[in-house]
Amino acid sequence: MAEVIRMPLLSDTMTEGKIVAWNKKVGDTVKSDDTLADVETDKATMEVTGYVDGVLLYIGVPAGEAAKINQIIAIVGKAGEDYKSLLESDTPAAENKTETAPATAAAPAAVAPTAVATAKVDPIAIGLPAGAKEIRMPLLSDTMTEGKIVSWNKKVGDLVKSDDVLADVETDKATMEVVGYEEGTLLYIGVEAGNAAKINEIIAIVGKPGTDVSAYVAAEKAGANAAPDGGAQPMANEEAAVAPAEPAPEAEVPSTSDSRIKASPLAKKLAADKGIDLAKVNGSGDNGRITKKDIDSYVPATAPAAKAEQPTSPAAAAISAKPATSAPAFVAHGEEGYTDTPLTQMRKVIARRLGESKFSAPHFYLTMEINMDNAMTSRVAMNEVSPVKISFNDMVIKASAMALRLHPDVNSSWMGDFIRQNKHIHIGSALALPEGLIVPVIRFADQKSLSQIAADAKELYGKAKDKKLQPAEFSGNTFTISNLGMMDIEEFTAIINPPDSAILAVGAIKEKVVKKGDDFGVVNVMKLTLSCDHRSVDGAVGAAFLQTLKRFLENPVTMLV
Repeated sequence: MAEVIRMPLLSDTMTEGKIVAWNKKVGDTVKSDDTLADVETDKATMEVTGYVDGVLLYIGVPAGEAAKINQIIAIVGKAGEDYKSLLESDTPAAENKTETAPATAAAPAAVAPTAVATAKVDPIAIGLPAGAKEIRMPLLSDTMTEGKIVSWNKKVGDLVKSDDVLADVETDKATMEVVGYEEGTLLYIGVEAGNAAKINEIIAIVGKPGTDVSAYVAAEKAGANAAPDGGAQPMANEEAAVAPAEPAPEAEVPSTSDSRIKASPLAKKLAADKGIDLAKVNGSGDNGRITKKDIDSYVPATAPAAKAEQPTSPAAAAISAKPATSAPAFVAHGEEGYTDTPLTQMRKVIARRLGESKFSAPHFYLTMEINMDNAMTSRVAMNEVSPVKISFNDMVIKASAMALRLHPDVNSSWMGDFIRQNKHIHIGSALALPEGLIVPVIRFADQKSLSQIAADAKELYGKAKDKKLQPAEFSGNTFTISNLGMMDIEEFTAIINPPDSAILAVGAIKEKVVKKGDDFGVVNVMKLTLSCDHRSVDGAVGAAFLQTLKRFLENPVTMLV
C-alpha cells in the first residue's frame, strides 16, 4: 500500500521547510534509508528520509518552494499504484476543497449585484460645474497612504491664487504644504482640520463665486463620479498647463515679480536668497512648477556679447576669470536602484522570534567591567597543556555555567503563567553565518572542563558552517552568550534568545590606564552586558550573577577548584 511522506518537524522553532532539491524523481525506486530531499529549515539545511521501500509515485512540493509542517510532500508505493485517494482523504486538502468549492460556485452570483449596482450609479453621475476645479490629496511621500489636515490656511469664500498654500498636511514622514495650483474662490472644504484624507480623495473645490457644487459632492461621496473624474482630470491639468503659456512675451522682460509663476514656497525662498529671477527658471514639477531641485541646479545663461567687451589687461582678465573657477554642476552617473533578497527560512524565524522577544519580554541591561589580566596569563598556561586550544569565549562559557549553578534564578524560562527553573545548564553560543544567526548549544557546560568545552565548541561551529548541525545541537539552551569581541566591539546589548531569561553580550579586551598607588598603569579590561527578562529575573538577581561571574573570570583558578 502506498505511504505518504510528510514534511517533518526538523527543529523546535520550524513552521515550514523549503525544498532545496529532490534527490529522486517520480518513477525512481527508493529504499527506506534513501535521502529523498534536502530541506532548508530556519536553522540549517537537512536531509529528509522516507523510511519506506518502493517507487516514488508523487512529488507534492517542487524544489524551491516551501511546505508547512505535516504537509504531504511525496508518496511512495508500488509501481502503477493509484495514490489519488490518499491526497483526497488528506484533511488539509479536503478542507481546502470544501472552502474553494462554495467560493467558486458563488462567484457568478456575486457578479450580478455588481452589475445592478453599476446600472444604478451611472445615471446619477454628475459632472463638475463649469469653471470649478477639484483639489485632491496629493501623494507627498513614497510610503504615504493618507494625510491628516493639520490646519486650513483658507476658508470657504476666500479668494485663492494658484500658488497659495491651502493647507498644512501631516504625512507619515513630515508636515508639508498643499498648494492648489488653481485660482478662484474656495467653494468647498471636504476634510475638516484634524481629520485624515486618503490619497486622491477630494479635499477642496475652487471655482467662480456662487457656483453650487453640492450635487457633485454628493455624487462623489456615493461613488458615482469615479469614472468621469478619471477622464476629466487630465483635461483640467491641460488647462492649467496652457494658462501660464499665454503671457509668454512677458518672459523676455526681466521682472522681480513671481506672483503668477508656479513655485513651491521653499523654491521661492531659495530663489530670493540667491537673487534668482523665477521667470528665468524652467520648472520640472507638475504643470511646470518650480521646485527646490530646479533652484539648486539653475545656472544663469552666459551672455555672448560680454566676451567682446572683456578688458585685455592681465589684472582685469584675472578678475573676469574668477566666476569660471566655481565648482561645475554635479552630474550623477548611473541610476537609482536596489536589490531585493528573498528571506531564507533561517532569517524568517530570526525576525519572528527575536521580534517577539524584544517586544514581549521587558528587557533591562546590566554592564560590568572585568579585569582580564589574570585570565590572559592563565590562558597561556592552560594552552601549554590543553589538547585543544582554549579561547577567551570558552572561558566565558565555563565561568557563566558555574555562575548559573550558584544563581539558578537566571537559569530559567518565562512560561506565561509560571517560571521554569532549569536544573541542567546548557549554554548557547551565538554564531553568525551568511544566512543568519544560529546558536549551537554546549550541553552540561558546568560539568565539563575547559578543554572539553573548547573541543565541543570547535566541533559545533564547524558543523554549523557546513550546515550539518542536528536539531539536538542547536536547541535546548537555558542561557546564551553573544561575543563580538573578535570584531573589536567594546560594548553592546543583545536581544534575549527565547526561551532563555537572559543573554550575555561579550565585548573586546582593551587596554585601559588606571591609577595604581601613586602611579599609573595599564590593565586589560573586558565589558560584559547582561540582558535580562524582568518577568523572571530581577535586577538584584542579575547583578549578583554578574558579581560571581566577575570573580571567576578575574581569578580563573577558582573555576578549576
